Amino acid sequence: MIEASRAVTFADSKNRFSNRVADYLRYRPRYPAEVLDLMRMQCLLSPKHAIADIGSGTGFLAELFLKNGNAVFGVEPNQEMREAGEEYLAAYPRFTSIDGSAEATTLGDSSVSFVTAGQAFHWFEPQATHREFLRILRPHGWVAVVWNDRSTAESGFAHAYEDLLQRFGTDYSRVKDSYPRQEDILAFFGHDEFITRELPNHQIFDLEGLRGRLRSSSYAPAEGHPNFAPMIANLDHLFSAHQHDDRVRMDFSTWIYLGQLNPGGQLS
Repeated sequence: MIEASRAVTFADSKNRFSNRVADYLRYRPRYPAEVLDLMRMQCLLSPKHAIADIGSGTGFLAELFLKNGNAVFGVEPNQEMREAGEEYLAAYPRFTSIDGSAEATTLGDSSVSFVTAGQAFHWFEPQATHREFLRILRPHGWVAVVWNDRSTAESGFAHAYEDLLQRFGTDYSRVKDSYPRQEDILAFFGHDEFITRELPNHQIFDLEGLRGRLRSSSYAPAEGHPNFAPMIANLDHLFSAHQHDDRVRMDFSTWIYLGQLNPGGQLS
């Protein structure tokens, strides 16, 4: 369970990205197709399975499963993010957009075979979410938490970008401290028999793309904030110092946690 000192404000989390949707949609990393390969092998995922993607946002994780032929219920509490996801996934007839949250999805009892969660997982209230996932999952259903974790020490660029966030982020340390750790996943599943995998992932940015990637972060000062202009000036200097052929590479690890929930509840 996330410690009180590390906890974010769950109510606030549902509105943090309202003014960042366009940048989020354009500049955030997607999830590698190897996620599907792992789930087919470990969980026998097939197109017949219905999936609830919780905190579905702009639809990046949902899109993986829609391409696989699955019916996906995208549950998203933030109106702007939900509407962006509806537009992004408009070509997929098996996508259903739902105004709901991890703690209250509005889905029926035993209605899905898989529950998935991407970057939104650390915004969920753990105990209420655990109960809700158990309620909507069919017997022997699976939970998949998929997380893009930006590397902070793989290169001089990665180190400098991390330093910039520490210097200018409005609440970067608090948000970073809320990111799920192995013990949080253990507590959420309620046992240690879940599957963990790490996949390499990356993005390549020109200067405008790197600016957009930074603006998409909920902890980055928005335009008009006193720190916005100096933050962008420092970012431009960082890009100039580390670019090759007018591009920089941002590396990630895509972490995947697959398991079945303990019906007795979370570990304390």
